[in-house]
Amino acid sequence: MKSIIKLKNLKGETALLRAGFDVPIKNGRVADFRRIKAVLPTIEFLMKRGSVVIMAHQGRPGGKTDARFSQKPVALALEKLLKKKVKFSDDCVGPSAERAVKSLKKGEVLLLENLRFHPGEEKNSPAFARALSRLGDVYVDDSFPDAHREHASIVGVPKYLPAYAGFRLLDEIKYLSALSKDTKHPFLFILGGAKFETKLPVLKKFLKKADSVAICGALANQVFKEEGYETGLSLVEDKKYGLSSLARNGRIILPVDVVAESSKGKKIKSPYEISKNENMVDTGPQTADILEKEIKKAKMILWNGPLGKSSAGHPGSTKDIIKAIAKSGAVSVIGGGDTIDLIAGMKMEKKFTFISTGGGAMLDFLAKGTLPGLEALK
Repeated sequence: MKSIIKLKNLKGETALLRAGFDVPIKNGRVADFRRIKAVLPTIEFLMKRGSVVIMAHQGRPGGKTDARFSQKPVALALEKLLKKKVKFSDDCVGPSAERAVKSLKKGEVLLLENLRFHPGEEKNSPAFARALSRLGDVYVDDSFPDAHREHASIVGVPKYLPAYAGFRLLDEIKYLSALSKDTKHPFLFILGGAKFETKLPVLKKFLKKADSVAICGALANQVFKEEGYETGLSLVEDKKYGLSSLARNGRIILPVDVVAESSKGKKIKSPYEISKNENMVDTGPQTADILEKEIKKAKMILWNGPLGKSSAGHPGSTKDIIKAIAKSGAVSVIGGGDTIDLIAGMKMEKKFTFISTGGGAMLDFLAKGTLPGLEALK
């Protein structure tokens, strides 16, 4: 991939930038600026060299009339961060968008309306990609959160324009690649959250690379279920993944205690003592102690997903592990929305080596070593 740094001077040309601006919007305002801030260095770099047209998607709209998913609040948030007027186009292709682009001067920024208002985006329509490509002279991708999607703005547009990787995209590749290519030992991998289907490929890969792999949260519930134990009201999937062998793998760490919730309150219990009316909502303190000892020994830590239902009011063990990793001095790479939300709430973002902006993209890249969006830039 060609780095954006090679764009020394656009000579008045327009850079068409794909950004990952799918952010939470509440009451018409952006509620979380982190993904926008991650792309600012690339935007500011391009502004000094020409004009910038930014395209992004927002949520899963039901069509063009679904105003809940408009990019207008993002334009206002970006304006606040850049401290500069950001123009907005009420469409992402067609005559109105093309007129808006032609009116731009060097240093000006235009944000296009939601790409997903057009079905051609998710269908990777060549016609839609070609229409987007008319809005710029060069293409820059700085949307790692979407790099695993074969959508028109990700893999289609680079077929029509000279293509470059933005600063954030390059940072994501650098730090995530180091987990496989520049591994430091002891290497601890903590995998939490839910959805084994998306996490099993990366688990299988890093079982060969990591010295210890801790499986927590709903993923651990799934292992207990497939072992034949009662999981009560806990979050589990109906599908079977053949996980029984994990419980006997010497590198695997499973919870030895959990926080079980019922109508009578919470109790610390063995995961093998759960009754039908109980819900495993968090990893227990004994397990947290075991993990903290592993963290103290580790020189490299990869963590994706909370240790319990943190977004539902059970963040205890996840917060304990955040604090332990922050103190460890190990190379630490963190991903997963709920985990990162807690880190941000604790104002501890700078305590870690790298925090990925990708959810599914992070897991796919770790498992496969590449993504469709990266291949499109080659």
